[in-house]
Amino acid sequence: MAAPPLSSAASLSPSLFTTTWKNPLPLPLPLPLPLPLSFPSQTLRRRAAAPTVITVAATATSAAAAALPFEFDLAPPPIDHDLLETMVDLGAEVSEDGVVESFGNDEEAIAAAADGGVVAVDLTHFGRIRVSGEDRIQFLHNQSTANFEHLHEGQGCDTVFVTPTARTIDIAHAWVMKNAVTLVVSPETCGSITEMLRKYIFFADKVEIDDITKQTCFFVLLGPKSKQVMEDVNLGSIVGKPYGTHQHYSVNGMPITVGVGSIISEDGFSLLLSPAVAGSVWKRLLSLGAIPMGVSAWERYRILQGRPTPGKELTNEFNVLEAGLWNAVSIDKGCYKGQETISRLVTYDGVKQRLWGIHLSAPVEPGSPITVDGKKVGKLTSYAQGRKESDHFGLGYIKRQAASAGSEVNIGDVKGTVVDVPFLARQSPLTRVSSPKQD
Repeated sequence: MAAPPLSSAASLSPSLFTTTWKNPLPLPLPLPLPLPLSFPSQTLRRRAAAPTVITVAATATSAAAAALPFEFDLAPPPIDHDLLETMVDLGAEVSEDGVVESFGNDEEAIAAAADGGVVAVDLTHFGRIRVSGEDRIQFLHNQSTANFEHLHEGQGCDTVFVTPTARTIDIAHAWVMKNAVTLVVSPETCGSITEMLRKYIFFADKVEIDDITKQTCFFVLLGPKSKQVMEDVNLGSIVGKPYGTHQHYSVNGMPITVGVGSIISEDGFSLLLSPAVAGSVWKRLLSLGAIPMGVSAWERYRILQGRPTPGKELTNEFNVLEAGLWNAVSIDKGCYKGQETISRLVTYDGVKQRLWGIHLSAPVEPGSPITVDGKKVGKLTSYAQGRKESDHFGLGYIKRQAASAGSEVNIGDVKGTVVDVPFLARQSPLTRVSSPKQD
């Protein structure tokens, strides 16, 4: 199905967006408005209109602001316009549970992300949680590892939800908005994290927790040319901003929030948007040269980048510092869940193992023991085919004294070489006098 023409009354080409919305009204984005009760539940997910004209309005003055339709309604548009249908028309393979698995171009997409191109990934199946209420900042400050009190509206960070003994549950990417904090979490943890947060709301707390996954869509742009795409759609104002910075825009009266960072990396961009414009935005990104990437290629790229994920690297077996998530942890912000354990680990240099990348000579099964000289020193957690058919790559935890970058290890009969990976290489280990800069 051919992409509809996109235009703006003010600027017909090449932009899909023309002006930054500075959020002049006290409305959080995205709004978790209730869906119509009469709408069938099986069609709640990823409905996307395909308008023939895209108009973008600005709020430079109060008069202009008053004229804009800011009462955003996130109810799905007509059921004959579905984002998944758009994806299928564009060649996607979609799973039974509505996840875009592949566009039949996994090798091309991974190459574009790594070697000078740009890819677009539909991560709408990832979870989005909205935390609102007067006490939301203090609440998240106490319930996760990052220092939320140092953040201001328009900023963001990674934070980790952990158990009381600092075992990992998930990494969340947080955007601090005017009246809410939006968290992006892994698909498999969204429900449990939502329930966990609600469990810790005490009677006097002014906090509300809402799962807004079904009311929103979520895309990411990866690759060196993602900045150029932002420029081409007239969103250059966000290029070069710190990780987690986000700004609000309006497309056809529908909200879209664009942030720096792509979940898997501090580079690239994330787009949180209304389902009503998701299909049109997706097609516009592809028209500007973005290569579509499905989750099968995303998973391979995740492993090559070294980004830990729940059920593999993030489990009750490993703590947050063993997972290498130093940039998401504060040790000087006061009491929070897992803080005592984390503080002891830092004070007494108690991290006994760490996560590494491993170049492998052949495929291996995740969960296999890692050995050195016949002694078990760790565990392989993820495996993926590398950039070439003959390349093999994994992630695994290895005891600190047993190996370092360049060390040789074994996984059964398969030989491996320990290497640094980009995501973990950017992490900065803490001391008692250092903590991640989040302001």
